[in-house]
Amino acid sequence: QVQLVESGGGWVQAGGSLRLSCAASGNIFSINGMGWHRQAPGKQRELVARISRGYSTIYADSVKGRFTISRDNAKNTVYLQMDSLKPEDTAVYYCNAAVQSGGSWSFTDYWGQGTQVTVSS
Repeated sequence: QVQLVESGGGWVQAGGSLRLSCAASGNIFSINGMGWHRQAPGKQRELVARISRGYSTIYADSVKGRFTISRDNAKNTVYLQMDSLKPEDTAVYYCNAAVQSGGSWSFTDYWGQGTQVTVSS
């Protein structure tokens, strides 16, 4: 089994910064793509950013230039640096990872439990 544990959420005023971390642990042979999604009240979950094992990145248009995704493959950890935060960034943020476990040929998507980010105006 694989677990993803997020940390770093909280409350911040508009214009401020937060850094989210997500560490994967358990039966891990390899991790392919890792990413962050978010879900605001009454809205669907949406992709925020994603990073490949080779460090290629994609971002939602709404966060380009403000958020930076990175990863440490040695630590099986993905980060999301969030700067110039806006009230509309308020949401529960979830990390996910495509994990190949030992003894498996395929990759499975795992999700963290979510961490709340609240940005006040």
